[in-house]
Amino acid sequence: MIKHLQAIYEKGVLRPLEPLDLSEQQRVTIAVSDEAPAEPWLDTECLAAAAAEADDTVTLEEVRAALAKIPGSLTADFIAEREDR
Repeated sequence: MIKHLQAIYEKGVLRPLEPLDLSEQQRVTIAVSDEAPAEPWLDTECLAAAAAEADDTVTLEEVRAALAKIPGSLTADFIAEREDR
């Protein structure tokens, strides 16, 4: 498994900024770079995949027309999802 994440170096220890799915005492190999991404929240792999699948011939109006045909409201879905938490 390869996972890219950010960490903070404090008092001689690298502290990940998100939880890791690792066992206690599990050994891992790390690579360290002090070049922080310009937008750390951006999933660049997903962005590249979406760009490869993009169809520039589809207009914004066509997208809006297709979305308008979807029945119901996303707001109701968001509310239901929050209530499930």
